[in-house]
Amino acid sequence: MTRTVSTGSSTLTILDDVSIDIYSGEAVAVIGASGSGKTTLLALLAGLDVPSAGQVFVDGHELSMMDEDGRARIRRDRIGFVFQSFQLLPALTALENVMLPLELAGHADARRRSSDILGRVGLAQRLDHYPRQLSGGEQQRVAIARAFAPQPRVIFADEPTGNLDATTGEAIISQMFELNYERGTTLVLATHDENLASRCQRRLELASGRIVAETHQPGTNDTDAESEQ
Repeated sequence: MTRTVSTGSSTLTILDDVSIDIYSGEAVAVIGASGSGKTTLLALLAGLDVPSAGQVFVDGHELSMMDEDGRARIRRDRIGFVFQSFQLLPALTALENVMLPLELAGHADARRRSSDILGRVGLAQRLDHYPRQLSGGEQQRVAIARAFAPQPRVIFADEPTGNLDATTGEAIISQMFELNYERGTTLVLATHDENLASRCQRRLELASGRIVAETHQPGTNDTDAESEQ
């Protein structure tokens, strides 16, 4: 797949003929310098953007042929997100932030599931706190709980430890991989964090919008395809 944008009289190529398979239950790190195309790649895989050329499939569904409403349904039902900037709604408590995607998907047990997973990430005593009352690490734990609560097929994480100190980042990494292992979720991470990348089964290195290296690390599980570009 390729993603270009027009810049006045010229065209800028952000991703240039990228083709990858990501397998069910696999953890994949996408690494590369700033501006290499990591965030754009995640946005295309998650249906937040569409390629200028090529196709994107998630769990057998071709996102690149859907309108925004169709892609939104796939994101609601099958995809979770963890962002560097947390993206919590400031007017909602920790519990309400986690409940929101569950309620939008029509889950009757949204409160119980949200409370349970917040307890799982060590925030049982912080359910009624607002984001401004939480530390950066606590906010990212809420974001992780929100991503995993609907039990999505795949989670995309864009620099999930980028705004955290090393010690807090390590704790967040451990919790994210524990949940991922327990639930068998496919995990795709864009990161500069070498420690985080080393926990993944596969690393894809981007440079100038192209995949320039692919490394399989111990534990790679080449099973059924989850996403295909």
